[in-house]
Amino acid sequence: MKAPVTALLLAVALSAACATATSVSDAPEWLTALIQELETQPVANPPAFIARYEYQGQTVYYLPSRCCDIPSNVYSASGTIICHADGGLSGVGDGRCADFFSARKDEKIIWRDVRGAA
Repeated sequence: MKAPVTALLLAVALSAACATATSVSDAPEWLTALIQELETQPVANPPAFIARYEYQGQTVYYLPSRCCDIPSNVYSASGTIICHADGGLSGVGDGRCADFFSARKDEKIIWRDVRGAA
C-alpha cells in the first residue's frame, strides 16, 4: 500500500516542478531571467503569475503587483516596462495604459508560482 502512495506523491511533486517557469521553452530570455528572479523571492500572496496578452496590436506580458502599494508591470515583448496597469499609491497604476484591463485579449498564463499551492 505504501508503494502506490509514494509513487503518487512523487508524480505530484514532479508535476509541480515542471509547472515552474524553467519549463517555458518559448519564453524570451529576459522573461526567463525575470521568472528565475521571482522564484528566489518569498512566495507572494496570492502567488505570482505572468500572463501574455495582445494589447494595442502588440504582445505584452503582465506581472501583477505583489501587494497593496506596489504597482503591476506590463512589459513589451522586448522586456521594456510599458506601464503599470494597476497598484501603486493610487491603486490605479500610472495611467499610461488605463484601458489595459478592458482592451487586453488572448490571455495565456506563461508562468505561475506553484510553491505556495496546496
